[in-house]
Amino acid sequence: MSSQSHPKDTKHPRFGHLPLSTSGPEECALTGTSLLRSPYHNKGSAFPQNERKDFKLYGLLPPNVQTLDEQVKRAYEQYSKRGNALGKNTFMTSMKDQNEVLYYKLIQEHLKEMFSIIYTPTEGEAIQNFSQLFRRPEGCFLNIDDRDRVEDNLAQWGGPEDIDYIVVTDGEEALEIKVPTGVISYSQPYVPAYTPQERFRSCLIVELMSVNSVTIFHALLTRWKNDQLLKDELYLGLRKPRTRGEDEDFGLTNARRILDNYRPKIACFNDDVQGTGCITLAAILSGLHVGKLKLSDMRLVIFGSGTAGIGIADQVRDAIAAESGKSKEDAAKRIWCVDKPGLLLKSMADSLTIGQGPFARDDKEWHGKDHKDLLSVIKEVKPHVLIGTSTKPKAFTEEVVKEMSKHVERPIVLPLSNPTRLHEAEPKDIYEWSEGRALIATGSPFPPVEYRGKKYEVAECNNSTAFPGIGLGNVLSRSKLLSDKMLVAAVKAIAAQSPALKDPDKGLVPDITDVREMSVHIAKAVIQQAVEEGLATEKEIPQKDEDLEEWIREQMWEPRYRPLMRVEKAEASTHGRGELGSGGVAKQAK
Repeated sequence: MSSQSHPKDTKHPRFGHLPLSTSGPEECALTGTSLLRSPYHNKGSAFPQNERKDFKLYGLLPPNVQTLDEQVKRAYEQYSKRGNALGKNTFMTSMKDQNEVLYYKLIQEHLKEMFSIIYTPTEGEAIQNFSQLFRRPEGCFLNIDDRDRVEDNLAQWGGPEDIDYIVVTDGEEALEIKVPTGVISYSQPYVPAYTPQERFRSCLIVELMSVNSVTIFHALLTRWKNDQLLKDELYLGLRKPRTRGEDEDFGLTNARRILDNYRPKIACFNDDVQGTGCITLAAILSGLHVGKLKLSDMRLVIFGSGTAGIGIADQVRDAIAAESGKSKEDAAKRIWCVDKPGLLLKSMADSLTIGQGPFARDDKEWHGKDHKDLLSVIKEVKPHVLIGTSTKPKAFTEEVVKEMSKHVERPIVLPLSNPTRLHEAEPKDIYEWSEGRALIATGSPFPPVEYRGKKYEVAECNNSTAFPGIGLGNVLSRSKLLSDKMLVAAVKAIAAQSPALKDPDKGLVPDITDVREMSVHIAKAVIQQAVEEGLATEKEIPQKDEDLEEWIREQMWEPRYRPLMRVEKAEASTHGRGELGSGGVAKQAK
């Protein structure tokens, strides 16, 4: 290697033989302009002299060889000059189409600043303008009117041995935004995806999880329900009314049924249901630690009993049952769920969803008591924890918070509705109404709050703190299922890293900027639990904590340029030939 070649890669050689190892060179059968057009392999001005020679790049690049850090500096300057948030979002889309390593490295260096650009709220605007912003397709589109081709469509992404992670959506809606059918490339958070949430989740698979092995992103084209979009001449989805009834097996209203059906059969995860529940439960556990209260002694009121609210209730119930040895039915008695009609009661059985049913209260408990509004329920229950997933702005009024604070020394108040305009209350008001005693986490980022000369950090209950590590643990352990105990292990791993454990004025859950490191701890807990339950199928998983962490880190993709080894096309892996979509791991050179 010349002085301008890549330095020798010595990262964790002990586990360098693993199929998902990120050490050593990677093969590449592309040369010349074909190589420069491959976002997975392209290094742009950072190609060293030896690779410019070996891969026939002389004359195709400026002569000066630059470092990745220098490229990041230039890219950030270009990003900063974009006039508005959507322009920055679109810039990131274009960058990923050109150079994936640079794209992820830029995000890694400026994650806190870019989070609102690549995720809520900016991605909502990008999603709604998907057809206008469309440049090139990404992912796998499965058409409901062309079901016979599903197997052929999937085969283009390789065989079963090539696929580690699948993200599926029908694009019905996300973050209260109605999403155009078939949206995949809505902006460019971290990797291709479909709805604001699915794209972001998929991107986090690489940036935070961090597995850059083959991930298929499915957009189920199930027709759209927005007449205005259907009339748009640029609209790219099916120009038909949205599918409902028997043919619709993936819509928002079917989330619980699908999850319950497939969890006993395959390793699957619904982030709206389980991801929200995991990160919220972690915040609760941290808050209870500060308040010196056991989970099994806690009283919880959830205001908003839709998918997210019931997902939280499920996680909390399961954790109480695991901690106390109680049945899930008994554990559910510590939870009171409130929705539009008021407190959920068993007499409402005909109108309750499958998920709501187990949390409906016995009518006899509330005979003669007012249960139609939140304040009345708060007065009667005297909860330690109040969670908002209602999307009803200002629902946590001064009277509600003060009533709760009368009976609890350290009330835990979690207004989680997104986007910010739909929050049940603002942190500054909650601190004032509780006289600084409340422990708060929100669904969107908020700045620190000052109250009576003291500064309080407001944690964000963002699912992205939880699901990357859960996914990483599942992929690396090759677990047959994702069990309740594996999720509880993930929650405990998150809660154990809570800044509030050392200082109650800090956040209840770790900051998003710490998620990459958090993913290691979460994955370790998930893998160990999978092994304990006999669900892990990966062979020779290290038993010692320090060895397991090293094993995990070796398989975590990082945004750095690895040396390329030229191979003949016939000998190369699918990715080495540049024939897979975004996010694949090339065969390691031996």
